[in-house]
Parts: sequence; C-alpha cells; structure tokens
Amino acid sequence: MNTEILGLITTYLLTLLIAIPLGKYLAKVFAGAPVWTDFMKPLEGLIFRLAGVSAREQMNWKQHMKALLTINLVWLVYGFFVLMFQDKLPLNPDGNPGMTPDLSFNTIISFVVNCDLQHYSGESGVTYLTQHIVVMFLMFVSCATGIAAAVVFFKAFRDKTTVKLGNFWEFFVLSITRLLLPLSFVIALVLAFNGTPASYEGKDQYISLQGDTVGVSRGPAAGMIAIKHLGTNGGGWFGANSSHPLENPNYLTNSVELIAQVIIPIAMVVCFGVFIRRRRLSWIIFGVMTIGMLLLLIPTVSSELGGSPALSKLGISQVSGAMEGKEVRFGPAITGYWSTVTTIISTGSVNSMHDSAMPLTGAWQLLGMMVNSFYGGCGVGLLNYFIYLIIAVFISGLMVGRTPEFLGHKVEAREIKIAALITLLSPFLILAGTAIAAYVFKYHGDAAWAVQPQNWLNNPGFHGFSEMLYEVTSANANNGSGFEGLGDNNVFWNVLTGFVLLLGRFLPIIGPVAIAGLLASKKFIPESAGTLRTDTVTFGLMTLAVIIVLNALSYFPALALGPLAEYFTMLKS
Repeated sequence: MNTEILGLITTYLLTLLIAIPLGKYLAKVFAGAPVWTDFMKPLEGLIFRLAGVSAREQMNWKQHMKALLTINLVWLVYGFFVLMFQDKLPLNPDGNPGMTPDLSFNTIISFVVNCDLQHYSGESGVTYLTQHIVVMFLMFVSCATGIAAAVVFFKAFRDKTTVKLGNFWEFFVLSITRLLLPLSFVIALVLAFNGTPASYEGKDQYISLQGDTVGVSRGPAAGMIAIKHLGTNGGGWFGANSSHPLENPNYLTNSVELIAQVIIPIAMVVCFGVFIRRRRLSWIIFGVMTIGMLLLLIPTVSSELGGSPALSKLGISQVSGAMEGKEVRFGPAITGYWSTVTTIISTGSVNSMHDSAMPLTGAWQLLGMMVNSFYGGCGVGLLNYFIYLIIAVFISGLMVGRTPEFLGHKVEAREIKIAALITLLSPFLILAGTAIAAYVFKYHGDAAWAVQPQNWLNNPGFHGFSEMLYEVTSANANNGSGFEGLGDNNVFWNVLTGFVLLLGRFLPIIGPVAIAGLLASKKFIPESAGTLRTDTVTFGLMTLAVIIVLNALSYFPALALGPLAEYFTMLKS
C-alpha cells in the first residue's frame, strides 16, 4: 500500500480512537453524571457567581436562543472597536496598524460566528494583544456556543415531553472548562515542543538560501493554533495558515492538527446517541456522514495523486502527483485528506493552497461546504444534518401514508416549514451572493468601494468564477478557507460576506433548535408496528439520498459554470 495512503488511514483511525470515548465522556458531562473532571466544579461555580447567573435555572428553547444571540452581540460590538484601535493598544511589537471599519466589521463577525474568514494576513493584520483577547477568545466561545446549542437540541429528545431544556450558560461553560481548555493545552504542548513559537518576541531575521534577509513573525502562536483546530475555527496565526512551517512544522504536527479538527464533530454524534439513549440512531447518522465524507475524499485523493492532465500532455512526469501549491513535507494524499475534512467540517484551515488544487478537487471542496453536514462544525454539524433528517422523515411518511414522526413526536406543518426555509437559505445566500459579486465585478469593477485598488481576480474565466463562488460558499458554511486568487479585502467583499456570515451561522442554529423545542413540547407517542423507524440502515440511506438530491438540484448549475467547466476545458486543451 502507498505509504501516503497508509498515513491517511492511520490518521483517521486514530481520530476515531479518540472521538468515540470522547463522545461518551461528553454525554456524561452534559447529563450531570460524575466524571473525572469534576475537580473543575469550584472554578465553574465561581464563574457563575461572578456572572450573576443560576446554572440550574431551566430554560425553554426561546430563552436559550435569546441568551445565545445576546452574548454574541456583546462580543461583536466589543471586538469591532478593539480591532479598529489595536494600534493604540499594548503588545504590538511589530507595529501593526488598526483595521479599517469595513475590515473590522468583516473580521469580528467572522470570528464571532466560528468562521475565521480572514481578509487580512494573520501575522501583519492583528497584534499579539488582539490575537489573544479577540481572536483566541472568540475561538473558544464561538465553538462553545455551537456545542451548547447542540446540547439544547439533545435535551429536547432526552425526555418524552418537556419544555425544560437545561441552562444555556451551564452548557456553554462546561464546553470550555471540561473540553476545549484541557484538550487545547495538550495540543499546544505538542506544537510548542515541535517548533511552533510560544513567546512574545517580535520578528526575527534569517538568511534564506537565496541570500535574502527575511523578517519572520513569531509570537505565542501554539495556543491559538491548538484551539483553531480543536474548535473547528481555522483562522491562521500566519497568513499561510497551516502550510506555514512554524504553524505546522512536520508530519507529526500535521497529523495532530488533522485529528484535532475532526474529533469534536464526531464525538458530538456519539454524544447525541448516548445522551438520548438511542445509540443505534447515532451510529446510523455517523455512517451516513462517513459515507458522504468518503464520496468526497476518494475522488479528491485520486485527482491529486493523478496529477494535472495539462502537464501530462506535455510529457512532464508527475510521479508525486499534483504538487503545485502543496508542501513537499506532506504530499498530495494527506493534503487531499486535509482539504476534504477542512471543508466538510467548518474548520477552513489549509495545509496547501486550495486555489492550486485540481479543478475536480475544487468542486469537491465546494460541495463539502455546500452540504455542510458530513460531520460539520462543533455541534452545528449535527444541527445541519437534522434539517435533512426531518425532510427525510416527512418524505418517508408521505411514501408510507403515515403522519411523519421522529422519536415519538409528530412532525407537523410548522416544523416542516422551518426545515424548508433553512434548506432554502443556503442556496439563496450562496447563489445570490455569487450573482451579485459577478454583476458588480463586470459592471462596477472600477468603483472605489468595490476595488481597493487592484482588480478582484488574478484568474480569468471559469476559475475566476470559482473563486467568487468559493468565497461566498465559505462564508455561508462558516468555513473560512478561500481560493486565494481573489482580492477580498475591499469594502464590497467585507460587507457582502459579513452579512452572509451572520445569516449562514445563526438561522441554521435557531431553526433546528426551534424544531426540537416544538417537538419536545408535544405529546409523546409510543412506538408501534407502524412507526417509521429512523435508526435503520434503510432510513439512513434515505437521508443520504435527500442530501444528494437537494444539493445536486441546488448547486449543480453553479458548479458546472466553475470547476466542472474548468476541468473539461483542461481535458480539451
């Protein structure tokens, strides 16, 4: 077996080895069962007392969402002004300037919504202080927000009939103290001992092989890189993200960062089954998600190992595969695996340049973000999957002539309307946003508010369209990766993606939690011989079919105009 493929398989198996027991542990934590981390209780109690909240006060789904949106608004306003005036604050040894209002608007929204879409270069766009009190802080709390929302969803299906769905603040704090902080500490140690900077020194200089004197940024990067992956955030300390030799020094750190970004999304699926006492259902969900991941991963790795058809026609040997834009340290196979998991999950970190990938790889990256429910982000991946599941329940119920039910609760018109609206939201934001961008580029490309000062696209034709499509898709999926041939730090892109980020984050959280809360308040109906079981392989395949059909109908035309057209043009030339 190819050693690269063996490394890929080993990395995934190690991920499962950690994620499955982690999911069982999380189920105990959120259920209030005794666990080994209970020594954190005094610290958590102190946090609750200082914040003036009662962690035992029960909330309904509306109160949960009110708390979630309120605290996120506070972070947004706070971070907006700190980023604008960061040049006047301490811990800025490199003298980085403050952000413009439009860039600050885009950046703070991006980090609040767990996207980390960066229209600035990491080491030169923010200071050490704002890396800590804005960027790293939001990486913890935005991830914890998604996990807390998922636990509210879990609570709705744990009891037969209830409107008491626990306490948002308790779930939020436990997500940080019992999960994110301890694991981030371990990952940061691994990175620091392998060469990732962990100091407050300014830039250092070295002499390159060409004889140039180069200034290299440093700083306390290890801790930020740990939570960026563990929390499926993705924003890089350095502009080159995890393709930077200090952010990702070697194959070991590459594997650690890969494992870190996948374990919580998988663990939350396991946690769901254990928490609601429906383990078979969670394994069916995990199976569907894994099949979806493989349907994107296998052709991606095959495409990258196969190399460029254009170079093959020139008689150029590509024994290592397609290496443009990739790190020789890693190779195309594990790079293809990274590009798959970082786009199906809302991490968005990169260890290669996605803009240089083969056209079909770009199509799979886009499709992974468009589906956004094959594992998905921390907590929110399962919420996104639930929308597809509810639609599958509705269609299956119609097919067998019964009122749709899920876990003993009737799915009626109100729930289906919410699910339909959320299903239509992503295609609307992605396609409308890309259409607006294409229109503005063609007819207003010279306007000062649209371009500052150079043109948007470094690549014409189909690939240029793909770059605009990717940017909007990444914003909607709260992913943050990009086709970096696009010049995105201008008023137009900062404002457009800012609004897409907000809508793409919070409505898909509110919708599933609202459906779960509404179902939980209904009378419980015991299972009978005529009950449509949702924990079977047949229903799992039905859900997968719904995901494929809905996304094919929504996005195939856009993909045909971009990466697919580029691929067939490459074959023809």
